[in-house]
Amino acid sequence: MNIAAPIRSQSSTGHTACPHDCPSTCALDVELTADGKVGRVRGSADNSYTAGVICAKVARYSERLYHPDRLMAPKRRIGAKGEGNWQEVSWDAALDEIAEAFVKAEAKDGSEAVWPYFYAGTMGLVQRDSIERLRHAKRYSGFFGTICTNMAWTGYTMGTGTLRGPDPREMAKSDCVVIWGTNAVATQVNVMTHAIRARKERGAKIVAIDIYDNPTMKQADLKLILRPGTDAALACAVMHIAFRDGYADRDYMARFADDPAGLEAHLKTRTPEWAAGITGLTVDEIETFAKLVGTTPKSYFRLGYGFTRQRNGAVAMHAALSIATVLGSWQHEGGGAFHSNSDIFKINTAIVKGTAMVDPDIRMLDQSQVGRVLTGDAEALRHRGPVTAMLIQNTNPVNIAPEQRLVKQGFLRDDLFVAVHEQFMTDTAELADIVLPATMFLEHDDIYRGGGQSHILIGPKVTEPPATVRTNLFVIEELAKRLGVADRPGFGMSEREHIAAMLTASGLPDFDTLAEEKWFDRQPAFEDAHYLNGFAHPGGKFRFRPDWTGTPAPNRPPESVGVLGAVDRLPVFPDHVELIEEVDEAHPFRLATSPARNFLNSTFAETKTSRQKEGRPELMIHPDDAARLGVEDGAVVRIGNNRGTLRIHAKVTDEMKRGTLIAEGLWPNSAHLDGEGINVLTGADCVAPYGGAAIHDNRVWLEKVTAEQPEFA
Repeated sequence: MNIAAPIRSQSSTGHTACPHDCPSTCALDVELTADGKVGRVRGSADNSYTAGVICAKVARYSERLYHPDRLMAPKRRIGAKGEGNWQEVSWDAALDEIAEAFVKAEAKDGSEAVWPYFYAGTMGLVQRDSIERLRHAKRYSGFFGTICTNMAWTGYTMGTGTLRGPDPREMAKSDCVVIWGTNAVATQVNVMTHAIRARKERGAKIVAIDIYDNPTMKQADLKLILRPGTDAALACAVMHIAFRDGYADRDYMARFADDPAGLEAHLKTRTPEWAAGITGLTVDEIETFAKLVGTTPKSYFRLGYGFTRQRNGAVAMHAALSIATVLGSWQHEGGGAFHSNSDIFKINTAIVKGTAMVDPDIRMLDQSQVGRVLTGDAEALRHRGPVTAMLIQNTNPVNIAPEQRLVKQGFLRDDLFVAVHEQFMTDTAELADIVLPATMFLEHDDIYRGGGQSHILIGPKVTEPPATVRTNLFVIEELAKRLGVADRPGFGMSEREHIAAMLTASGLPDFDTLAEEKWFDRQPAFEDAHYLNGFAHPGGKFRFRPDWTGTPAPNRPPESVGVLGAVDRLPVFPDHVELIEEVDEAHPFRLATSPARNFLNSTFAETKTSRQKEGRPELMIHPDDAARLGVEDGAVVRIGNNRGTLRIHAKVTDEMKRGTLIAEGLWPNSAHLDGEGINVLTGADCVAPYGGAAIHDNRVWLEKVTAEQPEFA
């Protein structure tokens, strides 16, 4: 492989940051061999959050970097979409063709016919967000990002008013760490670093709350396995017990909460027995958990994303968050509730995003509803014209987006032009017209921030890329030249110039200082992080009574879109609301599509070691359910709902409740028996109040596949 690299006389160590995991954004030490190639990648021991620990998939990143199937040259499709016939073309020819297609689409249907589509394949602020500058300069359709954070961030800010919380490193000083709705071993390994330190040094208890007995649960002292979508019921019962048994800190609430008396009255009927009937937990499990956190002032509630990816997800986050306020846990070092620090960084990205060029009249299209957009759904298109051209960076919607059959149908349209800038031939790239080869994070400069910790980190290039691949910024700059907007603000700048401009505009130390120090710690003072100077709502009170439609939030859609979903059914106080896809006679199972340990969404699904460790796509089914249906371990089953069906191998296990099915990992569609992935079964309807994708909230039927049945149905 033609991997260019600087010549060195001896091995050395480079320093950068992981671009893949938005909560952790680990500081990295990268082993560089004498010929400039990347060897082992390690977590930086000097960074107080990373603390020398990273996940195994990033530790072996050289396997991705030097993968024999890596894209190495621009390609043009020849023949029908999806047939897999390509010819190599020059970079100039490929970029010319993309620009010509965009001009043609705009001439026919207006500028909104072009939809630049991106997401978090890299979290670098330059390489990820520069596509927005081109969008705004050309008045292309807007992008409403909904697939990840909406419900979690909305639910948290409904209570606190902002996205910040107790220093994540304080978990090591806690006496009880509650890991709620996140498989941290697989997705946020540093959470476990600090939680386990608390257990070793302080005898702290670790509680894990989730829907199956995943690797994080296996490390817990107390594990609570719920039915999917019932977290708020557990939270309400815990608060009921706190008021009943005297654990509630009434003095704290009188000073810092809006309506504790109203909450207490509301919770009178939210008993452990009530919650047990909803969650599937026993009354004893609920009482034990409530007593543990109620009698442990230094209880740190580490609230994840996974449990919010339900149609009642924002409500679930707000309810779980409220426990820390009822108990007064915020007052103590090692106590409180934390989800994300995203609001502490205050990095001014106006230049890189081109926000001065935003036209509020341009429509915003929902990322999660890409299938509906591309198949002409009038509501998804905001009752305007079609999308006929796309540029895709940092994401793989044909694999990871809900309603996969609609998504694929849309991408197969003959009148849709798609350019994909990628590192591998993903499911999305396979349906493109032009595919461009992209650099990986070790091969370009960028700057990062991580919501699950408190550092701004520099990510300098540590090795030279192959001569034939290009950065995201390069593609945006070259298209800007061809589309006549290269003279607009923000264009013509290098990565380092963008980073320097961000730092200057944000009042932060300059580029050279950041490069020397490798990161800046932005953790607020204890009083601010713990809201002891008041919460961020007007009046300074935590809101037990959220203003579901009036609260500012990071993911609030623009006025042109308005609030979304079943807003009229959102509760006045924390509560379990039955907005989820409840089982019925025709669909007796609830399906969650949980993360795999060795994949990160669809990233790493191409590497040999990750695929070997994961084995194959499987559906976890409880032994009682399997016995009732005559399904044996390893047998092929078919699952389905009104969105589609697929065949998959069964894995019989007692790691979850009866009636719950778990499919771990976003495998390439081709890895599945019928060439379709698990997102055939997930929905893209908007979650109240500010949108989002309920990808873990699906009701399905299941049947055993017999020899007489056809392979496809």
